[in-house]
Amino acid sequence: MYTFCLNPSYCKGCGICIDVCPKGAIKSCGRIDAKGHELPEEHDMTRCTGCKLCEIVCPDFAIAIASEESAEEVPNEEK
Repeated sequence: MYTFCLNPSYCKGCGICIDVCPKGAIKSCGRIDAKGHELPEEHDMTRCTGCKLCEIVCPDFAIAIASEESAEEVPNEEK
């Protein structure tokens, strides 16, 4: 399974990631942050295929898709 990782400091809430996801794994959170942005969040990551289209098209480099395997490879100091 994959994890949707968002850096809210970079995200401007454009929604491109939501539109481009072929499986509907991410959605808008429905809340406005302090900067006035409506950020994306995980919807159903069991649908995620790990294609990383959301990560690729993000104009602000705010998204990373992590797999369980990559999370297990990170040393404990960096988790």
